[in-house]
Amino acid sequence: MNAPALRRYTPFAASSLQSLLQYRSTFLINALTATTAVGVQVFLWRAVYGGRPGGLPGGYDLPRLTTYVLLAQVLGLMQASRVDEEVSGEVQRGDIAVSLLRPVSYPLSRFATGLPVSLTNATLVAVPVVALYALLLPLTTPTWGGLLLFAVSAALSLVIGFGVNLLVGLAGFVTTNIWGVRVVKDSVVAFFAGQVVPLALMPGPLAAVARVLPFQGMVDGPLRLLLGRYDGAAGAAGILAVQLGWALALCALAALAWRGAVRRVEVLGG
Repeated sequence: MNAPALRRYTPFAASSLQSLLQYRSTFLINALTATTAVGVQVFLWRAVYGGRPGGLPGGYDLPRLTTYVLLAQVLGLMQASRVDEEVSGEVQRGDIAVSLLRPVSYPLSRFATGLPVSLTNATLVAVPVVALYALLLPLTTPTWGGLLLFAVSAALSLVIGFGVNLLVGLAGFVTTNIWGVRVVKDSVVAFFAGQVVPLALMPGPLAAVARVLPFQGMVDGPLRLLLGRYDGAAGAAGILAVQLGWALALCALAALAWRGAVRRVEVLGG
């Protein structure tokens, strides 16, 4: 897609950002909520493993585990772009008909709308939360190479998260209400992404299942790269390749689901 075509999606991102900035108190509420949620997870894990003799399982030490748990919650916050909620809302209200008249790709317009939400959460909520806990607790300092790999991997994780959320939102064309679907999705993703429990600490069968699902590329993959938990350049390339493969597959699946949804709208709408 060329630059002029991409510029057609700039108004969607700008409108989303303007809407966010109109409700700046939301960021304060999100920051307080995130700080509390992160604190519960971090101090729970530290309480469980802080006094454990003989080291921690999975090859972790306490600062590395603390860093993982902290940043896992941050990545989850960044991926909460509300795409699934907004798409299903448009379907329920009938606003989706307007989207059919626009000369743009609906999936790409939703990505452009959700991206400012993710980036704003990262900048105004996640960064202060990480800075606060970095002052309170010993964390692992990543290398510059780890930070670079993490940045690339985190970008791919956003695409994977967007694909999952868009598919859930498009389920609104089939179900009357996707609230239950969203609850199940949030729980499954959080667990198998490694947001609740690092994959290295899961029992073997569960870890094996998690590693063949796309969700591990949303949290566990980026954090393995950040913390250096991979085998050389080939290991890092393998993690990124799996993420890229899932990102492309989910985007293709979302595009197919959207085409099916459009045909359903045309049949039901006459």
